[in-house]
Amino acid sequence: MNRLKLYCQLIRIDKPIGILLLLWPTLIALWLASAGKPDWKLVSIFALGTILMRSAGCAINDYADRDFDKHVSRTAQRPLTSGKIAGWEAVVVAAVLAVAAFLLIVPLNTFTKQLSIAALIIAGTYPYFKRFFAIPQAYLGIAFGFGIPMSFAAAQNSVPSLAWVLLIANIFWAVAYDTEYAMVDREDDLHIGIKTSAITFGRFDVIAVMLCYAVSFGLIFLVGWQFGLRGWFSAGLLVAILFAIYHYILIRDRDRARCFAAFRNNNWLGAALFCGVALDYALR
Repeated sequence: MNRLKLYCQLIRIDKPIGILLLLWPTLIALWLASAGKPDWKLVSIFALGTILMRSAGCAINDYADRDFDKHVSRTAQRPLTSGKIAGWEAVVVAAVLAVAAFLLIVPLNTFTKQLSIAALIIAGTYPYFKRFFAIPQAYLGIAFGFGIPMSFAAAQNSVPSLAWVLLIANIFWAVAYDTEYAMVDREDDLHIGIKTSAITFGRFDVIAVMLCYAVSFGLIFLVGWQFGLRGWFSAGLLVAILFAIYHYILIRDRDRARCFAAFRNNNWLGAALFCGVALDYALR
C-alpha cells in the first residue's frame, strides 16, 4: 500500500492541475469538431486518456529530471528524487500508463492512432528539451495541446486548418502559464543550468506572459468566430481575459507564492473558455 501511495505521488494524481490544463483544450476541440454534440464515448476516451497520458508524462519527467530535482526545493522530496522508488520503477509506471492510454483509442480510426504516436513521442521527449531549448514551455504547449488535432481526427477523420490554429493558441497559453510556474523556480533553475522561459525572458517575463495571453486569446477568438460562435463564447472569452488580468496582478512583483497561485488559476481560465464554447452551442 505504501508503494502504491508513492506511485500516486510520482504521477501526481493528487495534484490535478496538470490534467485539467490538458483537458480543457481537448474538450474545446471535441465540441468544435462535433458542432456542440460530441459522441460521449469520445469524450470518455479522451478524458481518461488525458489522465493516463499526463500521469505517464509526470513519471517520465521525474525520471529525466532525477538528478536536477534534488537541487530544487519544491521538488527535492518527490519519490524518485528522494530515493524512495527506483528509476526503473518510474519508467515501468510510465510505460504501463502509456500502453493503457493507447488501448483506449484502439476502437478509433487509423488517423487518430497515427497522431497518438506523434503525441507519445512529443510527451516523452519534452523533459529533455529543458537541456538546450531556450523556451521549452513552447514544446510543452504542443504536448499539452495535441489532444486538439487528435480530437478532430477522431470526430471528423481529418484535421482542418483551424484546428492547427487552435493548437498554436494553446502553445501561447502554455508559454504564459508555464512561465508563471517557472518564475517560482527561477533561482534554482539558474543554479543547476536548466533552461526555462522565465530565465530567457529575464526582466521582460511579466510582459511576455501577458503578450502570450493576448496572442492566445486573439487566436481563440478567430477560431471561435470562424466556427460561428458568438454571444456565450465571447462572454467566456471575456471571463478568461479577466482571469489573465488577475494573473498580472499576482505576478507583477514576482513573488513565488503569488506566481504559483497565478499558474494554478489557469484551470479556471481554461474552464471559462470551455464553458463559453459549450454554452454557445447548447443555448442556440
